[in-house]
Amino acid sequence: MRLHLVPQDTKWDFLRWGPAALGLSGVLMAVSVVLFFVMGLNYGIDFRGGTTIRTESAQTVDVGAYRDALAPLGLGDVSITEVFDPGFGPDRNVAMVRIQAQEGAEAVTPETIRAVEAALQGVDPGMAFPSVESVGPKVSGELIRTAILAVTLAIAAVLVYIWLRFEWQFSLGAVAALIHDVTLTIGIFSLLQIKFDLAIIAALLTIVGYSLNDTVVVFDRVRENLRKFKKVPLKDLLNLSINETLSRTVMTSVTTLIALLSLYVLGGDVIRGFVFAMIWGVIVGTYSSVFVASVILLRLGVKRDWSAGADGPGGGTQFAKVDA
Repeated sequence: MRLHLVPQDTKWDFLRWGPAALGLSGVLMAVSVVLFFVMGLNYGIDFRGGTTIRTESAQTVDVGAYRDALAPLGLGDVSITEVFDPGFGPDRNVAMVRIQAQEGAEAVTPETIRAVEAALQGVDPGMAFPSVESVGPKVSGELIRTAILAVTLAIAAVLVYIWLRFEWQFSLGAVAALIHDVTLTIGIFSLLQIKFDLAIIAALLTIVGYSLNDTVVVFDRVRENLRKFKKVPLKDLLNLSINETLSRTVMTSVTTLIALLSLYVLGGDVIRGFVFAMIWGVIVGTYSSVFVASVILLRLGVKRDWSAGADGPGGGTQFAKVDA
């Protein structure tokens, strides 16, 4: 007995909702941009520069007491957050103390770190400090520029690949879907003020790859059907292609989400931001493959002279035989 997450031979009219879905995506992207400029991102030490001290204690975390203990040190922007994790026992209470880079210094000095630890141990003598991470302002600035460059180059490479593999209309649809996914991911991180660090950049690049893979599967079936059904209207052909790949899309997304949800619940706070970005990326990536990339392809139109196949005239681009 075979498991089917979706019925076989579906004939759902996805593109019936195409204009509304595209409009909704446009609104969400605009909201994400506004959130980014108004609320900003909760940059981690990687991008802000400074020091993060992780504390562990048998006593309950008292953020107010910690802050009062550090106030006389005059450290400027100090962020204290309690870390919650289902795997922590009642005698394991964890907090993250983030200290901004001091003016004129490359990083928080060892003397300052020792002073912070001593002040916190004044509140709880049994407190331990399992990890201390420091990043200088110059390094953090370079990391921001490198991160932006990495995401931009990834999207540009996708634009070129899809253009060579299919046609320019396919390329614009795929890149629009990727920009949609990245923009909405940044928007949700700005709204929820989840820490944004290098791990999230890695998640964004992974989302680009996942969304591209989903989109290419649909587009490859579209190209096959363009050869088979020369007279079928493009809207109906796109719906047919989406329905034919729907079972694979849903199975891939669901199994990926099962693994990610397990990591989110059991993986601990260190990777929780990365896993959240991946969960969100899988959801919006699956959505954008159908309701962004395919709808834009429908709007742009596509040539219908693929009947000779990849080896003959009109069979796609000169690169159509390249393995996907």
